[in-house]
Amino acid sequence: MATPPDGPVLGPTLAEWFKARDETRRHLEASQAPVDEEWVQRLADLLATERSWQDQYTELLALGRTDGKFPRSQR
Repeated sequence: MATPPDGPVLGPTLAEWFKARDETRRHLEASQAPVDEEWVQRLADLLATERSWQDQYTELLALGRTDGKFPRSQR
């Protein structure tokens, strides 16, 4: 998908989403049962950040559609 030179760029958003996913994965891998409240809060914060980047990436991809909306999943 081509974007105007001054338009949105997918690459950095995708990179940040993957970075957030990796940070969440590392946090999960480092856990040991039982987890404490601080660990759970950190996971909630990481997941919110990951979701935010995913939403931004999805919105940018939707710019390539004529209706400007990301399609619903067929799964």
